Amino acid sequence: MIDIVAPVLGRPQNAQPLVDSIKKATSVPFTVTFMCSPADLEEQAACRATGVAVHVVEWELGPGDASRKWNLGYTMGSHPFVLLAADDLEFEPGWDVAVLKQADRSGAGVIGTNDQSNPLVIRGKHSTHPVVRRTYIDTVGGTFTEGAGVVYYEGYDHQAVDNELYEAAVGRNEWSFAMTSTVRHMHPIYPHRGRNRTPMDETYRRGMSKGQDDIKLFKSRLEQWNPSR
Repeated sequence: MIDIVAPVLGRPQNAQPLVDSIKKATSVPFTVTFMCSPADLEEQAACRATGVAVHVVEWELGPGDASRKWNLGYTMGSHPFVLLAADDLEFEPGWDVAVLKQADRSGAGVIGTNDQSNPLVIRGKHSTHPVVRRTYIDTVGGTFTEGAGVVYYEGYDHQAVDNELYEAAVGRNEWSFAMTSTVRHMHPIYPHRGRNRTPMDETYRRGMSKGQDDIKLFKSRLEQWNPSR
């Protein structure tokens, strides 16, 4: 019922813990697909060792890499819902039931999970790793401009893709939030009670390096798409 798409890069040690967490916490039918880069051989091996699906993309690492991986991974599934995941997530039991119940109640195309990290997410005003309804993406898409079948805008270096998905859904009355669907984001910029902070690494640095540029582009795109926001 849920396809889980996880772009990965340079963190082979995270592959098995992610799959273990998903399996332990998920009760509905699901698939997991790791999206790997061609030169990232150690990551590929670790992902294959988990026993779930692994796809190696054709392009070399560059701007928009994660968005391109999510977009391609989305097309490879068939379940009616897709979780836009990452390798630094921890799943709480019942996350799947909660998000699907909220999807059923609301009919929304984008349903936020609670990452227990980002202040906006905790207030239900954002989601770093949401679930999208396949019929929504296949009809209008998740971005301001790219149209049907595209989940994330690939013009950002890394950040702000989730901001655009959220704002587009809000503008179309397609947003809802599942407060009790806990998909904890173990990003190093966020502390987690009773846990050591996740160490910063090259993949995080790469993803954050053009953050200001990404936010500037996002604000420009939002202004053009919906000036009232």
